[in-house]
Amino acid sequence: MHKITLIPGDGIGPEITDAVKSIIAASGVDVLWDVQEVGQKALQIYGNPLPDVAIESIKANKIALKGPVTTQIGKGFKSINVTLRQTFDLYANIRPVKSLPGVKTPFSDVDMVIFRENTEDLYAGIENVINEDRVEAIKVITRKASRRIAEKAFEYARQNNRKKVTAVHKANIMKKSDGLFLEETRRTADKYSDIAYDELIVDNTCMKLVQQPEKFDVIVTENLYGDIISDLCAGLVGGLGVVPGMNVGEDYMIFEAVHGSAPDIAGKNIANPLALLMSSVEMLKVIGETRAANSIQTAIYKLLEDGKHLTPDLGGSATTSEMTQELCRLVAN
Repeated sequence: MHKITLIPGDGIGPEITDAVKSIIAASGVDVLWDVQEVGQKALQIYGNPLPDVAIESIKANKIALKGPVTTQIGKGFKSINVTLRQTFDLYANIRPVKSLPGVKTPFSDVDMVIFRENTEDLYAGIENVINEDRVEAIKVITRKASRRIAEKAFEYARQNNRKKVTAVHKANIMKKSDGLFLEETRRTADKYSDIAYDELIVDNTCMKLVQQPEKFDVIVTENLYGDIISDLCAGLVGGLGVVPGMNVGEDYMIFEAVHGSAPDIAGKNIANPLALLMSSVEMLKVIGETRAANSIQTAIYKLLEDGKHLTPDLGGSATTSEMTQELCRLVAN
């Protein structure tokens, strides 16, 4: 039996986490879910959106599966996602982006993995009010963080038979901070002579991604650029509802749906659980349940190809429950 922290989250989070639990159970994997509230519900219960009990659960279990959590814009509590990444030193945000059968987009052969440094950059949250007309945000780039995200990307490329790593930066303008990132990435590239390496300025990268995404293999970049690029790339294959996300550190891992909590459709039984389910597939691989992971992945492809049990965001009319039932059937068979 595997004991895993489960964070339902806000909005549609409880609906899609329930769906994923059912599908994993149908695959035959025995999981003891340690359910912890984080976000708006935790704030109501504990007076804290990220209570100590949730932190301790992740520390004990090492692995968590997390639904979306609402972060208010410009006010409210600090981003739970950022806080979790910093608390557990989850330095690598890894986002596989791949074209899917049955999902119509202008592109059919996208297959890339984005490695985003996850703990610093402008997301360090260091902001200073100079006066009523001026606020400054400090961008933090360190040698250690740059080196380890580069090493993670190159090691992944080698282990998964990937051919090229592209470092994305803005060192033409931020010569010292992005320059440091490139310096460490180049040093790492020198250790992996079997992997091709190139560099692209971030704005040029965005243009090339929407022109020829098939040219990209593994991307490694800083926190802010990675946040933007990973969402852009999700759009190439059908949106945030069909891409997995994982946050990885030396000791802990949190697998999550990367889309928002969608409070406007919460409770309507029309939420798409595929992003969280795809994240759980990556989680199952990590805990050694490869057969179940492959079974669920195959079921997802069959569901998308068939096109008969899709939620409205995917062009269908199925409910969350109907999609879940069909996936359970496919997995069980």
